[in-house]
Amino acid sequence: MSATAQNRAVWRPIASVSVTAATVWVLASPQTASAAECEGVRLPDRVTVAGQPLMLNGLGVREATLFNVNVYVAGLYLEQRSSNPRQIVASNQHKQLILKFVRKVDREDMNDALEKGFENGGATAAMKPRIRQFASWMPNLKKGSILTFTYVPGRGVEVKVGRRVRGVIPGADFARLLFRIWLGPKPPNKGLKRGLLGGECG
Repeated sequence: MSATAQNRAVWRPIASVSVTAATVWVLASPQTASAAECEGVRLPDRVTVAGQPLMLNGLGVREATLFNVNVYVAGLYLEQRSSNPRQIVASNQHKQLILKFVRKVDREDMNDALEKGFENGGATAAMKPRIRQFASWMPNLKKGSILTFTYVPGRGVEVKVGRRVRGVIPGADFARLLFRIWLGPKPPNKGLKRGLLGGECG
C-alpha cells in the first residue's frame, strides 16, 4: 500500500464547508503566559479575539479508524467555560476552535470529513455556497499544521491556515453549523467532544 493510500485509510470525514467573499482581518492573538497540553500538543490557556479575552474550555483528540490513530488535537475557546454543548453552539458569543495536526491529512480527505460533519449537523441547500467556499480554503495538512476557526458576532467565521487568514464566512447560522460538527450529537469521535467540553483529553 502506498503512503498516500495508508494515510487515507487512517483518515476519514469531519465535514465540508462553503462561504462568500468577505473582509479579512486579524482576529486572534494567543496569550503565551501559560498553556495546556494534550498528547504532546500545547495550546494557550487564553486567547484574545477582536479585543475579547477567551479562555480554554477544553482539549480533545480526533481519532480515526478502528485503531484510534490520533489525527489532531483541538482546543475550544469561549468567553465563559461551559459543559453544555447545545448552549455553546447556540450562543452568539465570541468563540474559537484550534486544530493542531499530529499527522498528515490530504485536502480531499479533510473535505470529505467536513462534508460528513456538515450533513450530520443539518446543512441546508441554501448553505451550500458558503460550505463550498469554506472547503476551497482547506489545504493539504501535515504534522504541525494548524487550522483556526474564529467566530465574531456580527462578522462571521474567520478561517486561518497557519498564520494566513483565508477569509471570513458570514452568518451566525454557519457558525452554529460549523461548531456543531464537534459539539453536536454526531461528533467525529466521542472522546473529542468530551475533551472540548472540559473532560479528559486523550
